[in-house]
Amino acid sequence: MTTAKPTPLHPVVADVTQRIRERSAGSRADYLAMVAAASRTEPQRKGMGCANLAHTFAAAPAQDKLAIREARRSNIGIVTAYNDMLSAHQPYATYPEFIKQVAREAGGVAQVAGGVPAMCDGITQGAEGMELSLFSRDVIALATAVALSHKAFDAALYLGICDKIVPGLLIGALRFGHLASVFVPAGPMASGLPNDQKGKVRQQYAQGLVSREALLEAEAQSYHSPGTCTFYGTANSNQMLMEIMGLQLPGSAFVNPGTPMRDALTAHAVRRALALSHDGTQPTPIAHIVDEKPVVNGIVGLLATGGSTNHTIHLVAMARAAGVLIDWDDFSDLSSVVPLLARIYPNGSADVNHFHAAGGMGFLIRELLDAGLLHAEVNTVAGTGLRHYTQEPTLETGTLSWRDAPLQSGDLSVLRPVAEPFSADGGLKLMRGNLGRAVIKVSAVKPEHRVVRAPAIVFHDQQDVLDAFEAGQLERDFVAVLTYQGPRANGMPELHKLTPALSVLQDKGFKVALVTDGRMSGASGKVPTAIHVSPEALDDGPIARVHTGDMILLDGQIQHEHTCPPALVPVPRGARHRPQRCPSGRAPGPSPAGGWHRRHRDHAAPPLRAGCHQGRCR
Repeated sequence: MTTAKPTPLHPVVADVTQRIRERSAGSRADYLAMVAAASRTEPQRKGMGCANLAHTFAAAPAQDKLAIREARRSNIGIVTAYNDMLSAHQPYATYPEFIKQVAREAGGVAQVAGGVPAMCDGITQGAEGMELSLFSRDVIALATAVALSHKAFDAALYLGICDKIVPGLLIGALRFGHLASVFVPAGPMASGLPNDQKGKVRQQYAQGLVSREALLEAEAQSYHSPGTCTFYGTANSNQMLMEIMGLQLPGSAFVNPGTPMRDALTAHAVRRALALSHDGTQPTPIAHIVDEKPVVNGIVGLLATGGSTNHTIHLVAMARAAGVLIDWDDFSDLSSVVPLLARIYPNGSADVNHFHAAGGMGFLIRELLDAGLLHAEVNTVAGTGLRHYTQEPTLETGTLSWRDAPLQSGDLSVLRPVAEPFSADGGLKLMRGNLGRAVIKVSAVKPEHRVVRAPAIVFHDQQDVLDAFEAGQLERDFVAVLTYQGPRANGMPELHKLTPALSVLQDKGFKVALVTDGRMSGASGKVPTAIHVSPEALDDGPIARVHTGDMILLDGQIQHEHTCPPALVPVPRGARHRPQRCPSGRAPGPSPAGGWHRRHRDHAAPPLRAGCHQGRCR
């Protein structure tokens, strides 16, 4: 690894980090005290009763049974999100046995601690199942905690990739912060039909220009093999985050499944988990990796790559699990100084395989480090210091090693240095106005579409928007205001199904935008969208009082502090009362999520809702 002269930290990055540290002092101290109380300097299972211990190795193969019984070797718990319907998680089918064999060879032992659910937003998009999507993150966190609650493990490997899975796994992992922890990706599928071409077919289908069979064929050519979808949505943003935060191996995020390199990286992850455990050569529990510095690094990485807007929710919750309190102001202030260095679909035409080939994470991290935009002095699963992550893995005669990432981008249309950014500021922006606070992803929106002033058309269900589009009622300038889509209303489903229809209208020359208290997919772009509007409609937010015909201004270009309104509504026409319930004309009907929504509304802590901190929407 080439050593570089340390670059002074950018003053804004330093200031944001310091205020997070001060804000989090109490909660972080409480968290570290909890971790210290659970920590041991010997295998966890040594304190078990005989009957308890016997249960842990009863079904183990002979070569592992004695090792577990004698409690002299570190035992790795495998928490897996495997299922074979999700292309991203299908490769994990063979990982447990492979991990166990590598652990034996390295002087340890491994067991599957448990499984967590893994739903696919691509499958449930626009369907009732999507209403469980955000809620599933907390279920995954709970399932992770259940898996590790047996106190039988000294380290953990987490097998997960997609949208809610990695955030849920990390929240659960941090509850067991005394354990060494390594995240193990499976990698993206090889490039298929380019994502922008797939998007065009979707728009053609929305206009009735191509058949359903043609659409299905385009989708099948894009999603065609094991591995993560290749666009830069939440799943691949997760992988970027785990790498830039030092929770998975350098250069491991975007290596395709089923390759010798992928297997070599997985094997090395096992060896690192053993090295990081209490009796390893570099004992480092996950609680000593995740603090305010890697959290800030994660935000910077998200902004520099134009990552998923979902992480303005997830990263807040993940940080909080480590006692670190962040809010949207932190994202906003960092966005003002972090340049956009990557263009990956939907922010450009390239996919994550092209990004990886152009220099990938190693190039990106070195550029940001050298510009003083990342904290270099951090703990990682690869060792001390983020400079480890300016390298990329290589296989020479079957042996895994690391070399410095390329000094030059392999494709300036995909990945650029800090000196030649695509934009001087980040891909995500915080918006403020008299409808509250919201988030917009501007990296995928052309400059000429970032400001829309048009009358509101209010909807309460995304299907109502699509019905109006199909009936030809939206052939005009308008801002769709879609309410009662927040976390307490219906679980905050993604509204990505609206993207093709709104894109068609934009392409026809109409000024079109969306304002909602719901979410959009990490793959969404092109149409300016103020999302996560807080307070949400069900919490008596101002968005509930917007009427069809009110003039809305969505301005995604204003750079001045405190003057970036997502929506400006004129003086109300008389008293406006919030409806007592969602005023959708549809009968509620049976929903698989109904009971869970009630539980979420009744018991979810306000600080976990979008844009809230200590019970206050900010």
